[in-house]
Amino acid sequence: MRYANIPVFIPHRGCPNACVFCDQHLISGFAGEEDSAALVAGARETVEQALTTLSPDTQCEIAYFGGSFTGIDPELMEALLALAAEYTTAGRVSGIRFSTRPDYLGDDVLRRLARYPVKTVELGVQSLSDRVLSACCRGHSAVDAMDAIARLRAAGYGVTGQMMLGLPGATAEDELATARGLIEARVTSARIYPTLVLRGTRLAQMQEAGTYCPLSLEDAVERTADLLSLFDAAGVEVLRVGLQETEGLRADTVIAGPHHPAFGELAMGECFFRRGRELLTDHPFPDGIVTLAVPRGRTSAMVGQKKRNLTRLCREFSLKKIKVIEIDKLLGYNIKIVHPREEERDPCI
Repeated sequence: MRYANIPVFIPHRGCPNACVFCDQHLISGFAGEEDSAALVAGARETVEQALTTLSPDTQCEIAYFGGSFTGIDPELMEALLALAAEYTTAGRVSGIRFSTRPDYLGDDVLRRLARYPVKTVELGVQSLSDRVLSACCRGHSAVDAMDAIARLRAAGYGVTGQMMLGLPGATAEDELATARGLIEARVTSARIYPTLVLRGTRLAQMQEAGTYCPLSLEDAVERTADLLSLFDAAGVEVLRVGLQETEGLRADTVIAGPHHPAFGELAMGECFFRRGRELLTDHPFPDGIVTLAVPRGRTSAMVGQKKRNLTRLCREFSLKKIKVIEIDKLLGYNIKIVHPREEERDPCI
C-alpha cells in the first residue's frame, strides 16, 4: 500500500501572527488572497486533479497546509472539512490532516473537529525553548505546544510535530531538546525544516543588521543528522526534511541560509555515513573490499551525493571499493556488513 497527501495550500489564512522567518505566500508558491468561495472551489479542483494521477493502491489524505487551519473563519474551516469529508465518505481518500498553531486548539475547535474524519494534526511547534520562541515572535510558549500535543493525543488524533533548526538564538542543544520533548509527548511523526532567510521578512532585516547569522549548509546537515538519529532511535518517522521546492523558492526569494534542493538527502546521507564509519571501525578488510547492506530505497543516501560518503569511507579505512546492496530486513538508518559467503548463499539477503 502506498501513502500520499493531497496538499491544499491556504497561504497565511488564519494566522494573524508574523513570525520573523515566515512568508507563507513565498513558501507555498501563492501570491495574493482569494475569497472563501473561490478557495473552496479551488480546493475541490486540486483534489480532483490529484486523484486522477494517483494509482488505485494509494491511500491518501487531503491535507490543508500553508496557514493556521484552525484559526481561519469557522464557516470556511467547516466548509473545507466538509469538502474533504465528502471524499472520505465516498472512499476516495482515507481522511483529513491539516497544519496549525499550538495556541489555536481550544475546546470549541476540538468539538468542531470531532464531527469530521480528521486523522492527523500537523503542529507548528518549531522550538520548545521559550527563549527561541520569543526571539522568533512566535506568540506562544513551549507549554502551549506540549499542552496542545497532549490534548490532541487524548482526543485520538495523530500528531506530526513540525520543528525548525537554526532559528534566532537557537543552539544545537536547543534543537535536540525540542526533538526529545516531541518524543516524550508521543508525537506520531515529525518534520524538520532548516531556517531560510526569505526576502521581505523580518529575519532578512535581522540578518542585514547583523543580529542573525544563518546556519551554513554543512552545519545544518550535521545538526539535522543528529535529529534524524534521535527520532529514528525513538521510532518516530520523519515525514520530511527541508521545504519542498516551489517556483517561489527556486526564484531569488531565498537570500541566505542552508537552501539546497536535496537537503533531506544530504542529511540522511550524513546519518548513513556515520553508521558506516561506526560499523567499519576496528574491522579488518585484507582485500580492501567491503559490501554494505542498507534498507530498501536507501542506496543513494548511503552512497551520498557524487559518491561523497563512499569516497570518505574508502579514504578513512584505506578501502579499494565499497559495494552497496539493499535488503528487506533492515529499517531506518541501520546497515550491516555482508560477508562474501553470506552474499553468495543468498543474493537477496
